[in-house]
Amino acid sequence: MSTATTEDRERGRGSATAGRKRRGGRRFAARCAGLLLAAVSVVLGCRAADTDAVTPVPQVLAFLPWLVAPTAAALLLTLVARWWTGAVWGLAVLGLLAWFIEPYGPIIRPAGGPVASVRVLTSNVEFGGAAGALVGVVRRERPDVVFVEECEYTCEATLRRDLDATYPYRRAVEGSGSAGSLILSRFPLRAAPGVVGTMGMPGAVADVDGTDVRLQLAHPMPPLPRQVGLWRTELDRLHDFAAADPGTPTVLAGDFNASQDHAAFRRILDTGLHDAARLTGHDRAPSWPARTVPAFGAQIDHVLASGDFSARDARFLGLAGTDHRALVVDLTLYAR
Repeated sequence: MSTATTEDRERGRGSATAGRKRRGGRRFAARCAGLLLAAVSVVLGCRAADTDAVTPVPQVLAFLPWLVAPTAAALLLTLVARWWTGAVWGLAVLGLLAWFIEPYGPIIRPAGGPVASVRVLTSNVEFGGAAGALVGVVRRERPDVVFVEECEYTCEATLRRDLDATYPYRRAVEGSGSAGSLILSRFPLRAAPGVVGTMGMPGAVADVDGTDVRLQLAHPMPPLPRQVGLWRTELDRLHDFAAADPGTPTVLAGDFNASQDHAAFRRILDTGLHDAARLTGHDRAPSWPARTVPAFGAQIDHVLASGDFSARDARFLGLAGTDHRALVVDLTLYAR
């Protein structure tokens, strides 16, 4: 009798200990799920409020589609914890993510007849390191207009030596490191004021078969933790350029250091410009970082065009010597 009672007590204590461990594990899982969902909810709240807020929100917004991963992990943890309120929260967050991952902005077809075809290429050559690779890509793809970011003195000399015969027209902001940028063109160019920025952002007006087309290179500062205000200011300047002359066909292309999930970039689109990659079904194709985790990158390199253009094709191309993929787009200019 005594032995049986002792064994029953030991089994009871063991069962109670196991129960406490299970409850402790569930509480821990619930806490982890809550932290993950809270972090994702803050970012989604800023996205819904149409604001880029402050660090680290702008940096995380660039990778908004990949927030599905921590959200899915949080959902699994809510099931482990049997935290049904948290599961509902996780499903709501997942639904919002799916909503915001959808392409931004409508697709509008030009009404007039086609006037000219224009192939555009933009490439950030990372301090000139991909200048040689860019020459090969340009010769193969034969774009009509080339936007080159971070083209310092050596890069500019290389492109002048190897491409001047094919692209006799250029507008450049000379500079070292990331400050230099240029536009190369088969079409005649007229000088135009560029957008003021920390890094070079030249502008021009191209004569495309008798039609004036505004060209502007984009390369605002990235949203580094202590430079979010400067990043936003320079994107706002690009917005002002886009909004300044809605009556003239416009192409605004380059490394925007922003994606469609950034409010400052969406404001540029709201002026009437359209993202060529979005028009051709490649709105989520990553363009950076190309060397480290390209499959999980962000699309921050864009070709934006006014409603005078349609886009037939958009392709992202890898270049040796840079952490950005180049973007080649075929546009068709239509009469108003």
